[in-house]
Amino acid sequence: MIIDAHHHLWDLSVRDQDWITGPRLAPIRRDFTLHDLEPEARAAGVAATVVVQTVTVPGETPELLALAGDSDLVAGVVGWTDLTAPGVADTLAALRELPGGRHLAGIRHQVQGEPDREWLLRPEVLRGLATVADAGLPYDLVVLPHQLPAATRAAALLPQLTLVLDHLGKPPIAGGALEPWATGVRALAARPNTVCKLSGMVTEADWSTWTTAGLVPYADTVLDAFGPGRLMFGSDWPVCRLAAEYGEVVATARALTHRLSGDERQEVFAGTAARVYGLSTGSM
Repeated sequence: MIIDAHHHLWDLSVRDQDWITGPRLAPIRRDFTLHDLEPEARAAGVAATVVVQTVTVPGETPELLALAGDSDLVAGVVGWTDLTAPGVADTLAALRELPGGRHLAGIRHQVQGEPDREWLLRPEVLRGLATVADAGLPYDLVVLPHQLPAATRAAALLPQLTLVLDHLGKPPIAGGALEPWATGVRALAARPNTVCKLSGMVTEADWSTWTTAGLVPYADTVLDAFGPGRLMFGSDWPVCRLAAEYGEVVATARALTHRLSGDERQEVFAGTAARVYGLSTGSM
């Protein structure tokens, strides 16, 4: 069984994705709907998915929850809410009362876009993160390597909160460097309340010349640091399509985890995501 723990969906007629700008991103500046995803996911052997927010507006998360409520593929939603707002607890409770609200699996904010490298350590942000933990939800971290130390400190300050590192913390794969990213990611992994997504690698590499062999040092770093029980697969579809098709991403993840036992691979491809996001796998 495969759970894709990280993908996106958007309809530009409903809401613009203002981050999709410039000629390099032009191939994904179109609608990507559940109708587009389903055949690709099923063909790759994916039984369930987690859809992740893309924009920081309140309206997106209710839409994704409703979509999950009507889908037999989408099992969880990682949504967005303003962590710095005074009513975070009430907002999370209200989201759970919406159609599909039982599928709320986590919260995320594009920390990578925050100019303050220690944004996660601001008092109001820490209060919001603590509220997410109180709600029994994990928090997805989309950060750049220079923001890893602040993420590590936040993990230490909030041991009750599970932090999910998206896309390995965006290592500079295209440039071939491991440091200082590797040191930062190992420090984060030393906190027991952290997990990592084996996702987003092909788009951190050179989109046209990447190879599986070139990804191995980065995949091995997180495999060794987190272990299979704290690692989960994600396609990052449709962003991955800038460099690879859905099936190719799944096949690459299989190749990168070939040294693991069957049970360990099952953790990476399903077990970790099911536990962390509280997904029901009974019907998958």
